[in-house]
Amino acid sequence: MNDTPPSVVIKALSKTFDGPDGKPFQAIDGISLSIPPGTLAAVVGPDGAGKTTLMRMMAGLLRPDGGRLHVLGIDLAEDAQEVQNRISYMPQRFGLYEDLSVQENLDLYADLHGVPADVRVERFSRLLAMTDLAHFTDRPAGKLSGGMKQKLGLACTLVRVPDLLLLDEPSVGVDPLSRRDLWEIIEQLIESDGLSVIVSTAYMDEAERCDHVFVMNRGMLLADGTPDELKAGARGLTHVVSPDDGVPARDLQARMIDAPELVVDAVPSGGQVRFICQPGCNEAALKALLHDCDCQPREEELEDAFMLLLHQHDDGHGDASSPPPLASQAPAVATNGNGDGPVIVVRDLVRRFGDFTAVANTSFEVKRGEIFGLLGPNGAGKTTTFRMLCGLLPATSGELLVAGVNLRNARAAARARIGYVAQKFSLYSNLSVYENLDFFGGAYGLRGKERRDRVNEIIRQFDLDPDVHSGNLPLGYKQRLAMAAGLLHQPEILFLDEPTSGIDPLARRAFWRTITALSQSGVTVVVTTHFMEEAEYCDRIAIQDAGRLLALGTPRGVRERSGIVSGHMNEAFIAIVEKARAAEAEGQEAA
Repeated sequence: MNDTPPSVVIKALSKTFDGPDGKPFQAIDGISLSIPPGTLAAVVGPDGAGKTTLMRMMAGLLRPDGGRLHVLGIDLAEDAQEVQNRISYMPQRFGLYEDLSVQENLDLYADLHGVPADVRVERFSRLLAMTDLAHFTDRPAGKLSGGMKQKLGLACTLVRVPDLLLLDEPSVGVDPLSRRDLWEIIEQLIESDGLSVIVSTAYMDEAERCDHVFVMNRGMLLADGTPDELKAGARGLTHVVSPDDGVPARDLQARMIDAPELVVDAVPSGGQVRFICQPGCNEAALKALLHDCDCQPREEELEDAFMLLLHQHDDGHGDASSPPPLASQAPAVATNGNGDGPVIVVRDLVRRFGDFTAVANTSFEVKRGEIFGLLGPNGAGKTTTFRMLCGLLPATSGELLVAGVNLRNARAAARARIGYVAQKFSLYSNLSVYENLDFFGGAYGLRGKERRDRVNEIIRQFDLDPDVHSGNLPLGYKQRLAMAAGLLHQPEILFLDEPTSGIDPLARRAFWRTITALSQSGVTVVVTTHFMEEAEYCDRIAIQDAGRLLALGTPRGVRERSGIVSGHMNEAFIAIVEKARAAEAEGQEAA
């Protein structure tokens, strides 16, 4: 008989914070659950669901307001320190010391946790091998790629061997290759050490790898079970439809998203649209919505069950953290330009930093009204390319035309015709929505009545509350405000730098519904993303690695080039990058 206590036992747990409006906010609302030892468990839910609050309470960093919480058989209310001595916790923003090297970070965390000197050599060697950081021990942490930083954070978390590992969204902002590596490390630890792991994640494919999944929304536990048990809730409701010839899948998806009485959720995939129909929906109305396009049933996935649970829980009264999709009418944009010709022309673009070449001889064009995706692993050079396209970074050599302006000698003129939404929220948190938009309207050269009219109009179009301080907005609405600011001056081209990083599937759907409307109105959109499913919204995508352009074409064309036509874009992306890296390694060996 196994006497090992459950990893976690929670009964009627609650936690309340003061909300931005001064009213109490129920972050955790009477949750009860139990997680057996040796389990890999996932906690999923939209922004504001309470995932991080729950993880912090399990780590003994927050005291519950009510209920009971036992971790590893210990009552946290009585001995939080004893629990903290036996667990390891990796928060979303792990505290690496960027001026210290990889090895110095490991040494520091070993000192903090009192790891004996005689066991460090073997443990460090194992962690460095698992994370593939053995060749980078002297590199400052601040000069690692995003994926390498996450792997170093995990290694520092594991300098001591815990009985329970808590990971709060460890793969946010990490490319598919690094995500795969992180999960291989986690699964290796579970197999070799029998480690219990609880992970919160925005990726349903990650949750599907777990033994048990807990679905949260607004501080409540909606459902839990194995992935197969949860998927059963969507059985019979999941379909795939092929759009008419010449119709982008995203346009059909947008039409379906705009009909919530018939469709729960829809997302482009492989040139088709995967969707969930409402239980008992009107079949004739659904057929008319699809314009009689070929529709077939498909096997349900965990994300289907997740979206269905959230929509059923919202029950028509909305979710404060995930904004609803905008109406199909997009904000007005400027119509300057050169007709049907390309609005972005890149020829033999090079950017060097000293002896390091970040971008090497890259060439491509972007058409007017096109959604163009720039993809690549962390450290691939896509951010450098992106910043040169925006006029934020000069090129070392090559030709770069944006909106008909040569960025080599007229960056200011080009910037007046583009909008930019940064990866991290970059507006003024202490100003209201209206004050932020009014300030940026002035920065873009709008004056007087024209500025007031544009600010009021874009507040209406983006369904924003003008009086709310931007720092108090949920993440989904912050991203909506950032996009509104980027479109104030009616630019021809909108640059989006990982706009949905850390955002849940509900908010991602709303965000991309807006992008589709903008494209339909004639805005050219250039976007970087680590969510490979979002590449399916693009007309064309470019994949970079080590500063080189590896693939360029439609999503279907890129999948065909990878040899994975019917699989997910994740698989195609990994195949293309790994094939190029293998060829590069063979070339170096031959030389």
